[in-house]
Amino acid sequence: MSKPSDNPADAFKKALAEASKVMAKDPELNVSYTVDPSGLSGDSMRLPQVSRRMTRDEVMLARGTADALALNRRYHNGQTHARYAPQGEMARDLYEAMETARCEAMGARDMPGTAGNIDAKIRHEALRKGYDQVKQASDVPLAVAAGYLVRHLATGRQLPAGAQNVMELWRGFIEDQAGGTLEGLDDSLADQAAFARFARQIISDLGYGDQLGDDPDQADENQLDEAEEGAEEEQEPDSSGQDDQDDEEDASPEQSQEEQQDAAEAQVSMDDMADQELGEEAEMPEGDAPMEPPAPPPVSDADPDYLVYLSDHDEVIGAEELAEPVELERLRAYLDQQLEPLKGAVGRLANKLQRRLQAQQNRSWEFDLEEGMLDAGRLARVVANPTTPLSFKIEKDTEFRDTVVTLLLDNSGSMRGRPISIAAICADVLARTLERCNVKVEILGFTTRAWKGGQAREAWLAEGRPVQPGRLNDLRHIIYKSADAPWRRTRDNLGLMMKEGLLKENIDGEALEWAHRRMMARHEARKILMVISDGAPVDDSTLSVNPANYLEKHLRDVIAMVEKRRAVELLAIGIGHDVTRYYDRAVTITDVDQLAGAMTEQLAALFDNDPRARARVMGMRRVG
Repeated sequence: MSKPSDNPADAFKKALAEASKVMAKDPELNVSYTVDPSGLSGDSMRLPQVSRRMTRDEVMLARGTADALALNRRYHNGQTHARYAPQGEMARDLYEAMETARCEAMGARDMPGTAGNIDAKIRHEALRKGYDQVKQASDVPLAVAAGYLVRHLATGRQLPAGAQNVMELWRGFIEDQAGGTLEGLDDSLADQAAFARFARQIISDLGYGDQLGDDPDQADENQLDEAEEGAEEEQEPDSSGQDDQDDEEDASPEQSQEEQQDAAEAQVSMDDMADQELGEEAEMPEGDAPMEPPAPPPVSDADPDYLVYLSDHDEVIGAEELAEPVELERLRAYLDQQLEPLKGAVGRLANKLQRRLQAQQNRSWEFDLEEGMLDAGRLARVVANPTTPLSFKIEKDTEFRDTVVTLLLDNSGSMRGRPISIAAICADVLARTLERCNVKVEILGFTTRAWKGGQAREAWLAEGRPVQPGRLNDLRHIIYKSADAPWRRTRDNLGLMMKEGLLKENIDGEALEWAHRRMMARHEARKILMVISDGAPVDDSTLSVNPANYLEKHLRDVIAMVEKRRAVELLAIGIGHDVTRYYDRAVTITDVDQLAGAMTEQLAALFDNDPRARARVMGMRRVG
């Protein structure tokens, strides 16, 4: 006989696990409680850990998460989901969010008790991400709001405060673009395939139809038509001497299949066996016809017509892979030496930015908790009544903590010398400053692997110089510091910008799209992307055999895509180059020594709660 557990949470965990199996209609489901992210993986369900204290928040979060995952297991079919899944990243996010909302809404209809539990889970996630403090739609992903709106419309329930705030920020835009389609929500909710078609239409209405890929229903119809045409061709009489009766028998694949089965079971004569083989041949076009290979995805989400002749030699590489540690250390020392006179001014600007950020920390506390920091203000009631439990408090997260900033630096040859040195040191100081304020920072660079075309151009020449080949150089996208890497571990990487021969040509559009994709994969609620460049995109090998505005047009298309989707706040600083003609939010400086001030001012204005200060960075400005 097993010894009963002395952990009061064990009974709750066991009951919740059994209830989850029943709700999911999966008695073999393996339920575990872990500090790892919750989710479903194969036959396993991971739920949040529940401590011995079993606080109300812990219990409600575990129940809400269990219900949400169990409903997904019950109502979600992976094959149907994959069949209609879009290709583009933003479209996939919208598709996933709406399917999750569908499963939860189905549970709320069939088992009303799950709705309150899942509300608790949504409330917890919204508070953790600061959705209750968000003031602008651009501060939260559109996909999150779309999922919330679908759940609200399907269940008729009010959402928790933070989620309600996010939904209302985006609701006007979604209903303006897709209001007519949303009216068909109730008709498709119970049928996952119908709902997937509904979701794809919503995605198209919202302006992301270019990311959907081929329509699977239309592809099936085309395949069926091709199979029927092939079957008709196989059914034409041949020169084997068969009479009209044999042709009529072979004209129907279903009839041939029945005869095939009868012949196999009865072991009939050789003539019948010949009919069986003929029947198999008649069925070949329908059963074994090879499917058309899917069309390759476009190189660019912003412009499907943008071409790359050969991408096999492009690389995304960490700075530490382009130089030995000893060389990086030497280059970093050289960088520090070159910019020693500038460090004081940059440091003062960074400290000013930090003070402005910290001044915005609207500190607030949650009281009457069972764990955290002892609340001294409530000790008097404990003294008055010793049976009263101690009260604890915790400080709430600040509004801007769930933020990531990406600095995308032009590593072209025209930046050589003082411009790249100042850009490197400014990025370094800002990374340290924002890290102290709990804002994650990523530092990226972009250039090419060769001058005037690399291996892609050599392949183009070897294949006879086809006209309009698209981009003809090999990209080099460099990760100096990833968002999750602490500054102290990547400090030397920025010295790589001082390496002779690193800086070559610049293809800005693809670099911007690459940085945007990296940001979209991040979980932070707010994403800021700052581009620092000193000129228009230039690659001689590409521009010599394509239209003169080929790379510039692609850059404009990418900027338009990023600004239209509004999931990332995009701004740019041009060094001696007017970037305001590309970017809506931009500043142009005439002297590279102004870079530090421009970077800190732009970031400070974005983080500033003062609408007038935010408006300064929203407009087009020139410094100099």
